[in-house]
Amino acid sequence: MAADQPAPASLSEKAYYLIRDRIVTLALEPGSMLNEKELTQELGLGRTPVREALKRLALENLVEVYPRRGIFVSSVDIRDLGSISELRAELEGCAARLAAKRATPEERALCEELITEIDHLSDRAGTYELIDLDQRIHRHLYRCTHNPFLRAALEEHFLLTLRMWFLVLERVARLDAAVQEHRQLLHAVVQQDSDRAEEVIRRHITGFEEAIRRVL
Repeated sequence: MAADQPAPASLSEKAYYLIRDRIVTLALEPGSMLNEKELTQELGLGRTPVREALKRLALENLVEVYPRRGIFVSSVDIRDLGSISELRAELEGCAARLAAKRATPEERALCEELITEIDHLSDRAGTYELIDLDQRIHRHLYRCTHNPFLRAALEEHFLLTLRMWFLVLERVARLDAAVQEHRQLLHAVVQQDSDRAEEVIRRHITGFEEAIRRVL
């Protein structure tokens, strides 16, 4: 899944991304116990990088550590959806405003490239292809804020909602409309229209929440 991620700077970062993506896509099921030895063998990495990755994932609430019991993949509680969406609306609304104001010419040019990619999406585009594009758009928006602390908070809560999305993936409508909605957001960033950018992203997050609730 690791869409638009920078090249890992260390083995522990590589382990982090590999394990994180398995958790987000539910390849590692919520509530399942994680075995360090098995992970090191599966990933082909040493125990120290895996252990460091698990510590980082614990800080991001993706795994839970219980002394003398072990390490478990955090559960996905749909009851958290409203609270997470409420927070995301504020954080991403702020991010959209900042991105529209702060994006460099090069970053606005990449927005144009993403718009072109949206325009050329095939009707046969698969769900995972659409999710990949959705992630790249969100993460580009985060970079355009030029605020590393805001970016870290955005990433953490984006991952929590992605887990919920994968949980109901087979029951929701196709993602085309949601991805197409990003065209308006990217245009607003290109045009440096902060009010419009915030309006679009807030509507997008509200729609995301409603789409999940419809299938619960």
